[in-house]
Amino acid sequence: MQSFQPPRRILMGPGPSDVSPRVLAALSRPTIGHLDPAFQDLMEEIKAALARLFNAPDHACVPLPAPGTAGMEAAIMNLLEPGDTAVVCVNGVFGTRMVDMAGRAGASVITVEDAWGAPVDPAKVEAALAGAGAKVLAFVHAETSTGVRSDAATLCALARRHGALSIVDCVTSLGGVPVDAAGWDADVVYSGTQKCLSAPPGLSPVAFSQRAIAAIGARKEKPRNWLYDIGLLMSYWGGEGGRTYHHTAPINALYGLHESLVALFEEGQQAVFVRHARMHEALVAGLEGLGLEMLVAPDHRLPQLNTVKVPGGVDEAAVRAHVLDHWSLEIGAGLGPLKGQVWRIGLMGASATPWHVRLCLTALADALAAQGVASDKAAALAAADALLTA
Repeated sequence: MQSFQPPRRILMGPGPSDVSPRVLAALSRPTIGHLDPAFQDLMEEIKAALARLFNAPDHACVPLPAPGTAGMEAAIMNLLEPGDTAVVCVNGVFGTRMVDMAGRAGASVITVEDAWGAPVDPAKVEAALAGAGAKVLAFVHAETSTGVRSDAATLCALARRHGALSIVDCVTSLGGVPVDAAGWDADVVYSGTQKCLSAPPGLSPVAFSQRAIAAIGARKEKPRNWLYDIGLLMSYWGGEGGRTYHHTAPINALYGLHESLVALFEEGQQAVFVRHARMHEALVAGLEGLGLEMLVAPDHRLPQLNTVKVPGGVDEAAVRAHVLDHWSLEIGAGLGPLKGQVWRIGLMGASATPWHVRLCLTALADALAAQGVASDKAAALAAADALLTA
């Protein structure tokens, strides 16, 4: 065996995003023990920073030792048990995954279906919750497979009105658009580090409300997973000076998360949201200048995940291969019914800069030209620059 030297890529797919040099440097700091007093101080800082970022001052906020899907599994497996009913909203891949997990938890699942490319319809959710006696309403705030943002505040309010606990997937939204656990009155919110936080994949920040924790404590049987049993997990993460061994925490990955949070708060949360919005507007203007169309209606678009329709007669996989081979640029393919029909372009965290926008437009114009598709690169860049310099 020889040391692995990865190629240098520019990550503008649906995740992971580019990791900043300062976060990469933090990952290489000396490893210490997971019960070391210095590391316990770091844990407290991470908990407080996550509570601030989630706007969840009264929630239990911790990073799970696995990618964002672990947050989904922890939420569903802790809140649901056999005999419970869950209403799950499906408007993309990750709603579908929630349905699968809820079934594995032994719950009876009622699905609320919306088109891929459209947000969750609150009227359909209201109808599904009425008289269902559901314990949980689960939905995706920022659907990574489509680039759609749903109305979390309205959906969480419907859950409360019908006596259900809310589970909100914020894997792609956290750090790119506001996530407001307290304002939404959400019960469980989870995310991942590899999207807008621009840390490597491998951690899943979660926030559990006091209602959710009480519901977990009232279960008839233990959760069907051990590592993400919140009652056990909090014996380690719960409080300074009172921790007991639960698992060996991913020390260096947590250094990276901590540094990414330091960088985010240095820039300022509102400034981060404005940056993502500006880069999105510039990218869309440039894409339209190339003659391309967006999948999602403007009011429901995620600034950090841009889903672009593939023009007729274009080999979408060849475009992705071209920009990777010639520009070291990664963009994403469509999933499920959108496979072969869209590209997914991420503007997340450290990948949401004017340089990334211009590079992406230039690379796409080059890839389209390689297939004989005429596009006006100069007009596209001018349209983007008009918004980047405004």
